[in-house]
Amino acid sequence: MGDYVELPGVRTWYETDGAGVPLVLLHGGFCTNETWRAQRADFAARFRVFLPERRGHGHTPDVEGPLSYQDMADDTIAFMESLVDGPAHLVGWSDGGVVALLVAIARPDLVRKVVAMGANFLPGPQSVVAPEMLDQMTPDAPDLAMVRQAYEAVSPDGAAHLPVVVGKLADMYRTEPTIPTEDLARIGRPTLVLVGDNDLVTLEHTIALYRAIPASELAVVPGTSHAVPLEKPGEVNRLILDFLANDPVPTVFPTRRSAATAAGTGPA
Repeated sequence: MGDYVELPGVRTWYETDGAGVPLVLLHGGFCTNETWRAQRADFAARFRVFLPERRGHGHTPDVEGPLSYQDMADDTIAFMESLVDGPAHLVGWSDGGVVALLVAIARPDLVRKVVAMGANFLPGPQSVVAPEMLDQMTPDAPDLAMVRQAYEAVSPDGAAHLPVVVGKLADMYRTEPTIPTEDLARIGRPTLVLVGDNDLVTLEHTIALYRAIPASELAVVPGTSHAVPLEKPGEVNRLILDFLANDPVPTVFPTRRSAATAAGTGPA
């Protein structure tokens, strides 16, 4: 079931599923809620799942001016304040993971736990394996065939607007995000940093993200790429659900998490 909610920044499409503790799913760039098809049923069996589509994505219209992660995080905060009853788990993939981190930094009162998949905290030229791919990001690129089909099927702006959105996203990726490590260090909620072993984001950058967040855990899924939740959904779902349902186990040789875990459990 889907509907629109009028937020200060944009009229936003969202869907809901399941019952229980709220969980907000934040899709990736160029994506729609359809890309959560391998997670939705498993998550909805345990949680009240909210699936907003961000500005310029899916059923949600684009907004005048450039796209920015901060605007999308502000939209997400407004969405949670309007529709989500109490603090929620945030599960974000790619751009959605960046948005989840920004929300956790700005509004920890809205957040229970965070899962950031394939997320980066510095712009593409500083965080991805092949920065030249940003110059190849055009509306007619073969790699965007599925994006074109999904966009044309549901966008209220019409198929002809896709080049505008692609251009905005490409510009954003060249200069954003720019999240200081001091801000990442302020994330007090338990965080799972999850990545494919052949992700677009370098493993070195992912490890730096993991190390910057005190109460974080790291999962590297073998044999997967940036599309890790589609490629190995069973393993990804198991990792996420286990993380959300359980507290960290005591470790034999605790180091970086020994003090942070106890302080950052957040709301139950």
